[in-house]
Amino acid sequence: MIQHKKEFPMKRVLFIILLITFFIMSGCKKKDEGAAEKSAVEKPAKSALITEELVHVEVQHILISFQGAIPDENVTRTEAEAEILAKELLARAKSGEDFDALVKEYTDDQHPGIYRMSNFGIPPDAASQEFPRERMVKTFGDVSFALNVNEIGMAPYDPAASKYGWHIIKRLK
Repeated sequence: MIQHKKEFPMKRVLFIILLITFFIMSGCKKKDEGAAEKSAVEKPAKSALITEELVHVEVQHILISFQGAIPDENVTRTEAEAEILAKELLARAKSGEDFDALVKEYTDDQHPGIYRMSNFGIPPDAASQEFPRERMVKTFGDVSFALNVNEIGMAPYDPAASKYGWHIIKRLK
């Protein structure tokens, strides 16, 4: 007598594959959450009040750059000096100091440093001089769309994702 192997039903195989995928993805998510906790000072967490992806934002920012990062001969500070100043200004802004006054005094961009952006895949509103998020410095857009109105955050210097220096950002709308 020949015994036949019992075959697994296809539904059971698919269920097992989905279960394995779920556990793998859960592990990746936890690893990403740990990385997010380390940079909580510079990247604000999304509020529980924001339930859907934002379409448009308006932000004001202070750019703190350093010699060689932007083509402005007036910027003579070193990268280390720029980082110290950026962290100091972030603390001052978060403590309630007049953000516009800080922009006016410290930015290495133009005052008032206000930008309007449309999110990924949303056509910019030309009438309001809006930029598509894709055209902005990556971390500038990432932080801008993660902030709540009147919240302040910082996009840290990164040669690939924020090559001009540190951006201290306040979401206006």
